[in-house]
Amino acid sequence: MKIKEVIVVEGRDDTAAIKRAVNADTIETGGSALNEATLNKIRIAQQRRGVIIFTDPDYQGERIRKIISQAVPGCKHAFISQEEGCKKGDIGVENASPETIIRALAQVRTEMSEPQGEVTFAEMMQHGLTAGPQAKQRRLKLGEKLGIGYANARQMHKRLEMFQISRKEFLAAVKELDQEGNE
Repeated sequence: MKIKEVIVVEGRDDTAAIKRAVNADTIETGGSALNEATLNKIRIAQQRRGVIIFTDPDYQGERIRKIISQAVPGCKHAFISQEEGCKKGDIGVENASPETIIRALAQVRTEMSEPQGEVTFAEMMQHGLTAGPQAKQRRLKLGEKLGIGYANARQMHKRLEMFQISRKEFLAAVKELDQEGNE
């Protein structure tokens, strides 16, 4: 499977994992040591081929994702869960199976510079995604189903808007969550 866009990853091991799964070019950020030269490479790649940000499902990965998103608008995003990227207590894209990487790339989402979400924060509350004993787990599963990764309640709402998740898509995913919870 050949990927047209350039995939932005954190390091060498992530590049190796991507190349085991698909035929793609990567730009490595060098972990959290993201500098202006690397951001310029990402800008050029975005203009010429498009960019998919595929960082680790941890705090540093999210921080890097946010920095790149702000510096290079309109990027696509691929996500894996912490569980899918965990091996012997280490969390990262480099630990994901080729099948997981292929699935994440198939579910890639494009960030919109003018977020126009249909889902309100009140609807998230109504469906148990903002508070309560199961809210965190429900957001985790919702993020997996929608291919937008895990986030706290405010960030999840922002992602729903940023990736223009429709109310219909949101409600279908919530319905699946509810059905899984009743099994």
